[in-house]
Amino acid sequence: MFELIRRDGLARIGKLTAGGRTVETPALLPVINPKILTVTPKELKEEFGFDALITNSYIIRNSPELRERALSEGLHGMLGYDGVVMTDSGTFQSYMYGEVGVTNEEMVTFQRDIGSDIGTVLDVFTEPHWTEERTAKAVEETLGRTAVAADLKGDMMLNGVVQGSVFPGLRENCARAMRGMDVDVHPIGGVVPLMEQYRYAELVGVIIASKKGMDPSRPVHLFGAGHPMLLAFATLMGCDLFDSASYAKFARDDRFMFIDGTFRMADMKSLDCMCPACSGKTLEGVRAMGKRERERLIARHNLYQIKAELALIKRYILEGRLWELAEMRCRAHPALLSGLRELGKHSEFLERTEPLSRGLAMFYTGPETRGRPAFHRFRKRLATRYVPSGKSAVFFDDVGKPHGRIYAEEFEKCRRAGAVPVVVSDLGPVPAELDEIYPVAQSVFPEIQDMETRSDNIESTLRFVDGHGLKMLEYEDLPIGDLDVDADAMKAVAVSRYQFGIEATDALFDGDLELVKSRKTGKIRNVVCGGEHVLSMRAGDGLYTLRPEGARRILEKVPGESMRVMVTADAAKYVMDGRNVFCGFVLSADPEIRPMEEVIVIDPDGKFVATGRAQLTADEMACFKRGVAVRVRKGSGGDEE
Repeated sequence: MFELIRRDGLARIGKLTAGGRTVETPALLPVINPKILTVTPKELKEEFGFDALITNSYIIRNSPELRERALSEGLHGMLGYDGVVMTDSGTFQSYMYGEVGVTNEEMVTFQRDIGSDIGTVLDVFTEPHWTEERTAKAVEETLGRTAVAADLKGDMMLNGVVQGSVFPGLRENCARAMRGMDVDVHPIGGVVPLMEQYRYAELVGVIIASKKGMDPSRPVHLFGAGHPMLLAFATLMGCDLFDSASYAKFARDDRFMFIDGTFRMADMKSLDCMCPACSGKTLEGVRAMGKRERERLIARHNLYQIKAELALIKRYILEGRLWELAEMRCRAHPALLSGLRELGKHSEFLERTEPLSRGLAMFYTGPETRGRPAFHRFRKRLATRYVPSGKSAVFFDDVGKPHGRIYAEEFEKCRRAGAVPVVVSDLGPVPAELDEIYPVAQSVFPEIQDMETRSDNIESTLRFVDGHGLKMLEYEDLPIGDLDVDADAMKAVAVSRYQFGIEATDALFDGDLELVKSRKTGKIRNVVCGGEHVLSMRAGDGLYTLRPEGARRILEKVPGESMRVMVTADAAKYVMDGRNVFCGFVLSADPEIRPMEEVIVIDPDGKFVATGRAQLTADEMACFKRGVAVRVRKGSGGDEE
């Protein structure tokens, strides 16, 4: 069972329960070779706090002594470990050494019989150099073996491994085919060669293609990934679990793992590390240690580096800032930076899970920042939902925020002349009406603009002009206008179109408009149309909270699924009193819903039940069996929370 606790786009903090034991994700599972215990399982749990580990059932099965102990004592007893134990099946050994001489049925049954919490199918390792035809046959074989394993697993949870080499279509199809199978976790397999060869751009394609096909309610395990410099980036792409034997393998070779790479002790000039393993040690002192003592120290150092990075990743997820951490980490190696740039090509997919707004400002870390899904959404909605108030536009440089305060007189002159005032910001063109919404007002860029941003701004401004059929005017050429315009009313409508769409806005703003403003700031607080309070504007992100009166207007005048989440009749009775909507009671949802968007909860008859904010996408609402789908703000029969 996997429960989502917090999310930051595709990145997640969750709880995975297996065998009555729970591990919080994102989590790394240290690989334990039962024949070589550099760090014991007990130490991994008690000293380092690893609540899950992975060991190889193929090695155990092929060792008469270990096999007998595992069958008689159980896997947890043999290892002396009371956390979650995942077992691998021998697939990696087949990749490394050839045929393993056992069947899928034998390996799955053995894992079940020794008490593995999460077992693994004996899948077919698809290598990057394979042809598409060969890979397709291997994927078909893996799917067949997975179906057989699902019937044999008993109470054991099962890894349904997604294979497909470097072919996105095969990866997505493999993952999608497993949606209907009784599997619990989705490892992404066959990726070790890509990571060993620093082919991170291709790794991005593999992960994203796999994520597109997966059941989102199942945790994702990136097999063989455990270096701290990769963890933030992989978590950003939606990977929940990782495993590493490198902490011990590198230690045997006198190699230290850090967030910026792996370094041989022979090449290091100092040991500038304050982890518990290294604290008080000097490089000279470590070099003077005996082989076994030194190996153990470096292994423990490597584990502490991994734990520290995972803790930092969780903090950044909680703060909604994982993109910043991942962008910084990807500058540790040029190949990782290539991967980050490749990820920017998948903005359309990433935007589907990107929250409508975040609680903190978004910090620029480099040109790749402009590829974040939040900025992609802004540009897309600007192209499809913005309606200019005039036929011409005047463009201003971004000299600070808020734009409307800095250019108050200039904007007023533009409006009176029938021209649209637009600021060319680091995000591209921003119409004056949208200058306070997320992410425009909540993003922080350096004062000195880089050439890539400058060039992109020119292109995006030209697209904006052409897309809306505008004529570009110089401010000095503006005629003296005498139009009577209401800038606040224009803002109120423009923000609604951006957030809810043009059709919903027409329904919301049907009737005489009255804007209630803050006495202190003069900013819009409430929107009243035809005597009904339909919207409230939030100060934090400049976007709207949908009121029940507004929700009813949309239900009446906007057909289809737009903004709707339908719940069961039984659940509706509780939701209308202000209870949250839980995933298990969702019947359907608008596929265009994004996390943190305003939604309308309805019953099976289409009647209004409540307003609230979505926590998940429609696909996630359908797949998760536990957790909150919509945080209800006000039910039709309850008081606002």
